[in-house]
Formats: sequence, C-alpha cells, structure tokens
Amino acid sequence: MKTAYINGFILDGTADMQPRRGTVLVENGRIAEILSPDALLPADCGIRDLQGGFLMPGLINMHVHLNSGGKPSAKKKEPEDYVRLVKLATSNPVTAHLVRTIIRGFAESQLRSGVTTIRTVGGILDYDGKVRDEMDAGYAKRAEQRKQGGSARSGRVNPLRAVRTGMTRIPLGTMAPSGLGAALSGGAASASAPGPRILTSNAGISVPGGHVAGSLAYPVTSPEEAVQYVQKIADSHPNLIKLMITGGIMDAEKEGEPGVLKMDPAIIRAACEEAHRLGLPVAAHVESTEGVVEALRGGVDTIEHGAMPTDEMMDLFQERKSCLITTISPVLPLALLDIHKTHVRPMDRYNAGIVLRGIIACARRALKEGVPVGLGTDAGCPFVTQYDMWRELAYFHNFCGVSNAYALHTATLGNAKIAGIDQETGSIEAGKSADFLVTAGNPLDDLRALRKPQMVVIRGEEVPEPGNRKDGEIERTLDELLKVSYEDLARLLGKESREDSKGGLAE
Repeated sequence: MKTAYINGFILDGTADMQPRRGTVLVENGRIAEILSPDALLPADCGIRDLQGGFLMPGLINMHVHLNSGGKPSAKKKEPEDYVRLVKLATSNPVTAHLVRTIIRGFAESQLRSGVTTIRTVGGILDYDGKVRDEMDAGYAKRAEQRKQGGSARSGRVNPLRAVRTGMTRIPLGTMAPSGLGAALSGGAASASAPGPRILTSNAGISVPGGHVAGSLAYPVTSPEEAVQYVQKIADSHPNLIKLMITGGIMDAEKEGEPGVLKMDPAIIRAACEEAHRLGLPVAAHVESTEGVVEALRGGVDTIEHGAMPTDEMMDLFQERKSCLITTISPVLPLALLDIHKTHVRPMDRYNAGIVLRGIIACARRALKEGVPVGLGTDAGCPFVTQYDMWRELAYFHNFCGVSNAYALHTATLGNAKIAGIDQETGSIEAGKSADFLVTAGNPLDDLRALRKPQMVVIRGEEVPEPGNRKDGEIERTLDELLKVSYEDLARLLGKESREDSKGGLAE
C-alpha cells in the first residue's frame, strides 16, 4: 500500500515554486510524506524511479464539456441541429448508454493528458454526474481490493477512438455510424479504468433562444421557473449550477455584437439565490461587459470566459468575491485562423476577435487587481480537444504576461482554491490526494514539457498508458498559434473588418 517516487524534482504547485529534489511517499491513495532524497524508505514500500523527471500536481481543467472531442465540423451547425441531436441521443436506453460511454472516454482522455480534476459546465442531462459516480465507485472498489490484498489492476479496452470520429459538440447525428462503431469496437474505456475527479453542473440553465438552450441547458422563462430548474438539477447531486447568461460567438445575430445579454437579471438573481440556499456555487457563461456586470450583480460566483473590463466590473468582482475563469483556447482559433479552415462565417471570425480581446483584457486586469483567475479550456469546442490543457497554460503565459511557474500554479493550486478543493488536491503536500503527473522536462523552462506526460497518478493509482492518440492536423494548426504573441494581436485583429476577416494564419 506504500509507494515511494524517488529520484525526481518536485514542483509543489505554489505560486513561486522551484524544482527541489525529494521523494514523495504515497500510502492509501494519499501523499503520506515528502522525504529528503537520501532518507531511508520503509522496508515494505514499492519503488518508482522517476529518473530525474519533474513531479507536479495534476492539472485541473475548470471548464470542460464532455459531449464532444473538439474536431471541427465541416460545416456550420445551427442551434436547432444540436437540440435534435440531443433528443436523439437521449431517446432510448441504447443511445443513452452509448453517449455515457463516450463521455467517460473523453473524461479518461483528460486524465491521460495529465488533468486529474475536471469541472464540467454544461452537459447532456445528468450524464456527466452519472459518469462521475461510476468513476468514484470504481475507485472505491479498487481501493478496497488493494486493502484486502487482492488484484485491482486498472485497464481499458483500447485507446479511445471516439475522439477521432469527427464528432462536434453532440456525439450523434451525421457522424453516428463512425461514433457508434468506435464504441462498439472497444473505443471507450472499461469500467475498471481510473478516471479524473469530476466536478459537474450537469445540464445548465439558459433561456429560450439562449446559448445551448435545449441541448446542454434547460430554457427557462421566469424567475419562478429558474428556481424550479435549479431544484431539478440539484436533485441529480451536481457540484455547481451553470447559467448561460449571454449568447456566444457562434449564435450571435449581428456583427460586432457577440455575447448579447439573453437572461433577465431577475432570473439570474433567482437562480443564484436558490443555488446558494442549496449550498451550490454558480458559474456563468458570459461574453460581454454588460453580461458580466449583470451576472456579478445577480450573485454569480465564477465568470466563465470574460469580457472587456470596466471599473464597475472590477469593483463588483471585489465586492462579491467572485472569480474569473479564463478560456483562451476556444476563441483564438476562431479569431485568427482562415474561415476556410474553421468553417465559420466572416461575421463569426470578426466577433471572435472581439471576444478574444475581452477575455485577455479581463484576465490581465483581474491579475493586476488581485481578482482570482482560473484556467479552463472549454474542451469540446471546435479545435479544443480533450487532451490539450497545456495549451491554455501556454496561452495564459503568452497573452496575459504571467511566468511559466504562475501559469502552472494557476492550473493546479489556484484552480483548486477556486473550486473549493484545495484541502484535497492541487499541490504536493502531505495529507493531500496523490494526484500528480511526471514529465521528462521542466515546465518552468518550457510549458511544452507538459505535452507528453511520462506518468499520471490519480488518488494513488498510476494511470496505464498515459498520453493520447492525437489529431495531427489539429496539432499542427494549433502549434502555429503558439507563435503568436500579445503584441501580435493588435496587428492581427486591430484592422480587421467584415470584408477582410476571411484572411488568417492558416490560409
């Protein structure tokens, strides 16, 4: 039941972390002790030689959707298309089981990439929560088997193929044969495989015509109905409530107006009050200044995405003790890549530039004024896979001016504090869950060291075969975006108009 991870450098997850040699002793799924490199080890412990690798807390992805692998669609889909696909996906036990299987597989992809905790913020009904409960039950069973001296080997049937089926947002529809084939041929993991810690909102709350209404969120029309749906969601035992307060880039109706306020402030207040009465924090999708202000006034705990900051907005962040979750990953490709690659309208690309400026400006000012900032990828959006959390850290470094150490701290202990789980995970400390990853290189020198973890451990279980099969085209496309600096954005976005927004980095 004891394992010593020796001959490595420890990065503990604190804001000013520096590599230090040491041995991490794990017992019963928790970090029992941090020992000096030359300390005597218990006679009954197993040994894992890290061979000079860097051991750090597992990453925490604060903004995930588990219903898609992130492969961009060949053509733009309308909101009604997603509503129909969700109805089909949940229409009978067979398709419902298939969807949950694929959701589990995407969660495992996150884990194999070094993300040991995910926070899902809008999904199909309560399926994310069901997968969370199955994973937790599997861990408890395996832990009990280990205590009794039995075998508790984790495994999976095959590397997940579902991430390569071309699915976009909803894992059924025109791509159903490919997605179905992946699952039936062993594309999803077995029930015995370890998964990440999941914090979930299950389905969110939107309004008719609002962001992902009818697909990943329930549409409500009044404060009273909002309260009823908060209660309905709470019955599925979520970890938080998600509100879709503004529109998004892809459902904007006019150029220059992404993130239009959709939810009545009275609905926001009613939902937040009921959620808080039930002990649940509230996260909100917001992509405009007006939307952020109304969300904070209404009592939202975390702003997801962000918008161009104002003095009033910053005052409200401080007054409400709310936090910002920065998500650069989904917007950067839409704003900078050629529309023939992203398959979006010129208007969408222009509006993405507005949202990108707002997200970055909001994060930079929040950092300057001491507002807690977390990181999430919005995994499942086009070009945002379930295995590339490290890119969000790189974007945070490139565009928000933080050091590599602070980016890693934000994605570990910083995110854990915002999520309220910092007593359990987020840093390498005695008493905390043994959630960590090991890389060959030092991410404080180059965040690309996180790209290929050598080892991933979750709650003391070593994950078999860390790493994922990756989409080579997406990888090559996104690697070009790593070359873009904060100073480049003014040049790339500053003179853009509807007529010239077809151009991009990937022409």
